[in-house]
Amino acid sequence: MARNPPGCDFASNRRMEHPNPLENRTEQRLTDLEIKASFTEDLLDQLNAVIVRQQDQIDRLAREIERLRQQPAEPQPGAFRSLRDELPPHY
Repeated sequence: MARNPPGCDFASNRRMEHPNPLENRTEQRLTDLEIKASFTEDLLDQLNAVIVRQQDQIDRLAREIERLRQQPAEPQPGAFRSLRDELPPHY
């Protein structure tokens, strides 16, 4: 096995073998934050889709209510009705 010549410092090689624990934690925290940001973006997209779907439903229901309001009201019981407006039971 060859030995290092005197005066040669291969500290950079040792650093590769034993990385700084602080750098490892920083890298891990950065990776964790990137993962959280990615999940947050996905969740935001899903929530936006839900909001769009709900707004479409609200709009449809509002149009339906307006349509129902514009229909003529049915006569109240006891109110005058013409017998010509009623169909015989055999129809």
